[in-house]
Amino acid sequence: MAAEEITARVLTLSKLKELFVEQLQDVYWIEIKLVQLLRRLKETVTSGQLADAFSEHREETKEQVRRLEDIFEGIGEPVVASKCTAMEGIMDEADYILYTTDEGSSQRDAGLIIAMQKAEHYEMAIYRSLVQLAETLGYAEAKIALEFTLGEEKAADRQLTQIAKSRIYAAALNEENNAN
Repeated sequence: MAAEEITARVLTLSKLKELFVEQLQDVYWIEIKLVQLLRRLKETVTSGQLADAFSEHREETKEQVRRLEDIFEGIGEPVVASKCTAMEGIMDEADYILYTTDEGSSQRDAGLIIAMQKAEHYEMAIYRSLVQLAETLGYAEAKIALEFTLGEEKAADRQLTQIAKSRIYAAALNEENNAN
């Protein structure tokens, strides 16, 4: 390989690592904020099953934060959170649902499931990309940790779907029918 080719490859890898780190910083901010949001949401839902799911995912998210901190350390980068405006919008939507739906209603529970599934899908997209970037950059340990987190996010999404289908949406419909 010529010196110019090596230099070009190193620059490309360094730009790719920069992108990887920026995305890690975004998802780190997301996970920190979700720990806070999930605590608040758990306290506002009527379904015990949904409250348990939010509580379980909050504990899982705390572990995801620690896992991300380990990844930063493993690649020799400082642990930094960078505000993710896209996820901030999704979180704002969850707050909007809290303030525009009736307290103690299944309609609120349904809306919060939708908001959290939006968050889960956004996280899955980021983690899928981070897994591929970690593989490309040769960060084997980071790849494994990110794949594990991606699996957790997929499982959380499936759990929310199951809760919604098994009870919440029907209960919200019954509330509406009983109000008429």
